[in-house]
Amino acid sequence: MNASTLLLFIPACFALNMAPGPNNLLSISNATRYGFLASCFAGLGRLLAFSAMIALSATGLAAILETSELIFYVIKILGAAYLLFIALKLWVADNLEVDTKETPKKNLLELTKQEFFVAAGNPKAILIFTAFLPQFIDPSQNIAPQFAVLGALFLLLELIALAGYAMIGLHLRRWFNQPSGKRLFNRTCAVLLSGAATLLLTTRRT
Repeated sequence: MNASTLLLFIPACFALNMAPGPNNLLSISNATRYGFLASCFAGLGRLLAFSAMIALSATGLAAILETSELIFYVIKILGAAYLLFIALKLWVADNLEVDTKETPKKNLLELTKQEFFVAAGNPKAILIFTAFLPQFIDPSQNIAPQFAVLGALFLLLELIALAGYAMIGLHLRRWFNQPSGKRLFNRTCAVLLSGAATLLLTTRRT
């Protein structure tokens, strides 16, 4: 793999990482409610899910999703249902005023699991890895090391992206510390997550 390939891959990949989506929206929401570090820690669940997807793509197992309509739709429905569940929790969330110097109690394991299941519940993500990463693979060379390098770069850029979205949430926290502001923000996130769930339900295999 040469430098010119990496120079093409990095900006294209980072554009995917920074694209607004359910996981990035969760980073904002978690940072707003629990703080920057908690949001970044929770993002490890997303990285774990993406690592598994990259491994599946590298080993060719993603072809199962491309050939099995049943498996694709089962994962899609479960993923959409989970997004709707999170949206409902945000819609009815406690909106009491919180001191901006204090951080509400949080269960980091629960937040990490939430990020993991949101990422894993989107079968299109595996298909993106299947379609995107191979474009930068040189078939004349050993494929496994190339997948490893590209996968590692993707995860590093994803980490930067989730930290960026968490920083956005941290700044929003200063604006939405009042009950009315928190309610508006939580319900806006709930609507956007519901919209993401709807889009997920309408996606088809390509």
